Amino acid sequence: METIIKTEKAPKAIGPYSQAIKSGNFIFISGQLPIEPISGLIPQDIKEQTKNVLNNIKAILEEANCNMENIVKTTVYITDLSLFQEMNEIYGQFFKNAPPARATVEVKALPKGAKIEIEAIAIDKNL
Repeated sequence: METIIKTEKAPKAIGPYSQAIKSGNFIFISGQLPIEPISGLIPQDIKEQTKNVLNNIKAILEEANCNMENIVKTTVYITDLSLFQEMNEIYGQFFKNAPPARATVEVKALPKGAKIEIEAIAIDKNL
């Protein structure tokens, strides 16, 4: 059985997709942009954008009664790999104990002019 996960503590989907879908004990989190959920704004700084993206993912996981430690895989889409180190510095603050597997891909552009988008797969260990 699949369950749609959505929260007002993360930005609403900007297209025909769900913030996340839970299927069995897997949680598939759609790519999250660095949109601030309350203001709808995107900061310019890559560090702030990375922090917003990961806070949005965290809010979605909390809605599913999980946390960042439940993430087993992420894919990071970034528009400029020269920003990798700055992104990685913030990313590491969210995954201190057991970082998930990760792929990082440079892309030409992202929606709303964002510099970063991250999608994630988590496992609900509460089942």
